[in-house]
Amino acid sequence: MRGSYFLVIRLDDKKSIKTKGKQFILDKGFYVYVGSAMNSLEKRVERHFKKSKKLHWHIDFLLKNAELLRAYLIPSEMRLEETLSMEVSKYGRSIDNFGSSDVSTPSNLYQFDTEPDEILIRILKMKGLKWKMIKSPDEIKKWREINEHKDW
Repeated sequence: MRGSYFLVIRLDDKKSIKTKGKQFILDKGFYVYVGSAMNSLEKRVERHFKKSKKLHWHIDFLLKNAELLRAYLIPSEMRLEETLSMEVSKYGRSIDNFGSSDVSTPSNLYQFDTEPDEILIRILKMKGLKWKMIKSPDEIKKWREINEHKDW
């Protein structure tokens, strides 16, 4: 299944996140990462929940130091990452140059003082998108089995 996703992340303390080529100083708080997976949405998000993995994307380096609370799977044949990122940027503080090298937005990571779920759901409803909120890799597997042949 193809699509985009939101990751809702909590960082308990201010941290310096060093990636392969950059360093980001992130304050304590909640973060939303906007991503896409145009090959396998479920496998990409399932990977984000794994603690042990090869660090590849900027988000991998953040998740090594933070807690992934939940993800919103947004099935779509269209690449919605930029559109969703621009919408989230209206509400959260942009962490410039984080995870956005393949899109025209300045960032794909946004900081919030409080849990951002109401905002994310409002965005998804406003865009007329279907989604599934999940909290674990097991939930992804169950959702995949149920929706294997479903046309979203």
